[in-house]
Amino acid sequence: MKKNMDGMKDKLRQAVPGKVNKQNAVHLLFKVLIYLFLIVTGFVFLYPLLKMLSMSLMSSEDLTNPLVVWIPYQVSWENFSRAVLVLGYLETLWTTIYVSVLPALLQTLVCAVTGYGLAHFRFKGKNVIFGLVLATFIIPTQITMIPQFLMYRDLGILYSLKSYLLPAVMGQGMKSSIFVLIFFLFFRQVPVSLTEAAEVDGAKQIVVFFRVAVPIAMPGFLISFLLSTVWYWNETYLASLYFGSNIKTLPMKLENFVDTFNKMISASEGQAGATANESVQMAGTLLIILPLLALFFVAQKHFIEGIEKTGITGE
Repeated sequence: MKKNMDGMKDKLRQAVPGKVNKQNAVHLLFKVLIYLFLIVTGFVFLYPLLKMLSMSLMSSEDLTNPLVVWIPYQVSWENFSRAVLVLGYLETLWTTIYVSVLPALLQTLVCAVTGYGLAHFRFKGKNVIFGLVLATFIIPTQITMIPQFLMYRDLGILYSLKSYLLPAVMGQGMKSSIFVLIFFLFFRQVPVSLTEAAEVDGAKQIVVFFRVAVPIAMPGFLISFLLSTVWYWNETYLASLYFGSNIKTLPMKLENFVDTFNKMISASEGQAGATANESVQMAGTLLIILPLLALFFVAQKHFIEGIEKTGITGE
């Protein structure tokens, strides 16, 4: 009987590829748990987007039908046309782009120069300055909001794009300290031998920066620009405070979406008392985040590369 059992075990080992042992079983279980964790995490992040897309395509009948959960019986593209009308989408989209992109470009360049200086130059008080730069990220925005508002009023830059551009130029844009840290870590990777060789050949620091340091730190430029653009794009409270009613971005218009819808649709379609349902609101929200999603999908490879390299230090 024992010989028969041993023979069966030998045949099982031959039939199953690889060596069947406890270590392989633990490794397989670990991989299964990792994949399961990634699937659950991915679903948690994708669920709001999928739900938003599903609801944006539902008609009023589908919204009130308890049998409709994900897939609508009737796809209603009218929700998007109404959202475009209420948001003034094309004009407001252009306004949102330059309000987000211009400060992001200036902030990225200034933070790059600041990070390079902190990474490659030695001067008295360097650590103190670096610590103060990082401390600005810890201080809540609500504490500095009123003093900044009063300062911008005295400078005469309120209710214009200058209230975004001037802080970006001075290295005090939205979350600038994070970008200074990112560039500091990237420029630490630049070998000292390269910069010294360029200086020996007579290159000035500006040439060393653009010819040697910038190409190595390109992933850092991309990740800083993308994050800065997203943060400026999504900001509504500071934008309302500094811009007032002179400049309206897409997220700012979303705040008053229901009131605007009620006025415009009632006037244009003669539907007194018309109200915006969840489908139209979800369509408007999806139109607002769609440019950011497109930007991320185009640059996702370099974005992930920049995230990975942010924590690496060189010599």
